[in-house]
Amino acid sequence: MRSINRATLLGCLGRDAETKFMASGVALTTFSLATSRSVKDGESGDYRDETDWHNIVLWRAEKLAEYLKSGVRVYVEGRLQTRSWQDQNGNRRYATQVVAEQVILLSGSNGTDRRKTQQNGRQAPSSGPPTERRFAGSNRESF
Repeated sequence: MRSINRATLLGCLGRDAETKFMASGVALTTFSLATSRSVKDGESGDYRDETDWHNIVLWRAEKLAEYLKSGVRVYVEGRLQTRSWQDQNGNRRYATQVVAEQVILLSGSNGTDRRKTQQNGRQAPSSGPPTERRFAGSNRESF
């Protein structure tokens, strides 16, 4: 039986992306993404915003990473992955993250629109950063 492991997120970066290089020389970029929703308070009837934070992992994207700054709005597609490890006190720890397969910049850090435009299958010239990075199946590195 097949299953689906898919995550689609649209939100704003909570901090600048950080890039580290594995011993093999492959770049690993991480950042946190905030998504919000409005929920109605049962007692008062007022609506309030609730924010969820997601940890994003991005392989082989060191050029795109320089544009992933706090406040930038991005679209992320990927898969969920849960890692486990033992901390210094011997406790079992777990972390769930989104391993990104596609990231599209939707705005700059000042909120300006940065959506990718294409002409004949090629990116149109622009003064801004590259706005999309697609990943093939080669993003499966262990760390």
